[in-house]
Amino acid sequence: MPEVINFYRVNDEYGCFSNFYPAPIEMDGEVWPTSEHWFQAQKFVGTPVQAEMAQAIRTEPSPMKAALLGRDRSKPRRPDWQALRDDLMRQAVRAKFTQHADLRAILLSTGDAVLVEHTANDDYWGDGGDGRGVNMLGKILMEVRGELRTRQE
Repeated sequence: MPEVINFYRVNDEYGCFSNFYPAPIEMDGEVWPTSEHWFQAQKFVGTPVQAEMAQAIRTEPSPMKAALLGRDRSKPRRPDWQALRDDLMRQAVRAKFTQHADLRAILLSTGDAVLVEHTANDDYWGDGGDGRGVNMLGKILMEVRGELRTRQE
């Protein structure tokens, strides 16, 4: 049975796997403080509030507050969000681990371990706290780890 590595809080051993981890990424010609910042801003692409929300989210110091801005239901969200969110998360994670050699080394050091965002707060990106969640962030991290390993060979 493969090793399981749980992560959630940025200060934990594998906290760099969290989208809230302070590792700036460059996307679309802009630098975003965290992968969470960029991901949340993508919810508004193609809407009348795209520029306003991108600016507000990108300049928000706290990733948690950036996430809350992205969850603001009073602002129009792009209609294709549900269909695109996994791919957009994949882009954010790929950018983070290709742009930061130290983080890439940590991800690759996990070998074939199963990576699990362990939290009761999220049953889609995480495991729901009881293992019944989708753990999509963990799956994307393992997918990107495989891509990075292939590039190294």
